[in-house]
Amino acid sequence: MTVAALGGLVAASALAGCGDGGGGSGDSLTLGFSQVGAESGWRTANTKSIQESAKQAGIDLKFSDAQGKQENQIKAIRSFITQRVDVIAFSPVVESGWETVLKEAKDADIPVILTDRAIDSPDKSLYKTFIGSDFVLEGKKAGEWLVKEYEGQDDPVNIAELQGTPGAAPANDRKAGFADVIKAEPKFKVIASQTGDFTRTGGKQVMETFLKAHPDIDVLYAHNDDMGLGAIEAIEAAGKKPGTDIKIITVDAVHDGMQALADGKINYIVECSPLLGPQLMDLAKKVNAGEEVPQRVLTEETTFTQDQAQEALPDRKY
Repeated sequence: MTVAALGGLVAASALAGCGDGGGGSGDSLTLGFSQVGAESGWRTANTKSIQESAKQAGIDLKFSDAQGKQENQIKAIRSFITQRVDVIAFSPVVESGWETVLKEAKDADIPVILTDRAIDSPDKSLYKTFIGSDFVLEGKKAGEWLVKEYEGQDDPVNIAELQGTPGAAPANDRKAGFADVIKAEPKFKVIASQTGDFTRTGGKQVMETFLKAHPDIDVLYAHNDDMGLGAIEAIEAAGKKPGTDIKIITVDAVHDGMQALADGKINYIVECSPLLGPQLMDLAKKVNAGEEVPQRVLTEETTFTQDQAQEALPDRKY
């Protein structure tokens, strides 16, 4: 959905298989990591960053793919507790419903790190730190570009919104941040808003429905690049020109999204870097050693216009 430490960028090697160790010796730190799934190019790059960074740091990684289901993540966390891993990290599928399993980890004296997505529990003692983006800020950046793009224009601007997975932190926050910025100007009207589940297929299907019900869409705001890319297919199939007939704003800045931006099919992308691996390994070592860490570690991100995308693409790592 992000990131400062671009040191130790991921190597272009194949993804390690589920449960592959990080190559550490028997007394190395063991990290149990539960990933949301592989729903997007962003998530694939995030997984790769974590697996490669674990190898480089000599950390024994126990990796589990939840395939987008909370029950699978809870099962994986319980398995990590049974295996007595040193540290547990996971990227929560949704924000709610984690207290019971995280209390079990706390009772077992295994520190927990949240990555990429936060949880809504008031009990902050259930995890040591959260590393990830400010999703509200990402939504605000998207809204700010839109306000500037239509500055001085009084005509209504009809907006369609492709939301991420229901209940997921990036979906909730990107929607809230965007809405907060555009609410001051009545000309901005969100006339359609529905989940595309962060997938390209979902984005295409929902955009097809939007276009049939609302032929007068001026702007599409997609909560990630993959949904935006799917929507582009639907827009072109409907005989419209993406980026011109319908302006498109997305979040992530993965390679395919950046290419579409460089080609003029997307107008603006808010970055959410997936390369969290190096920072995660550093935090895992610190919490395992009992060191104090900040409760919130933000990743540094930028935004991209068409010209900036063309400039950045040749060196893009994901």
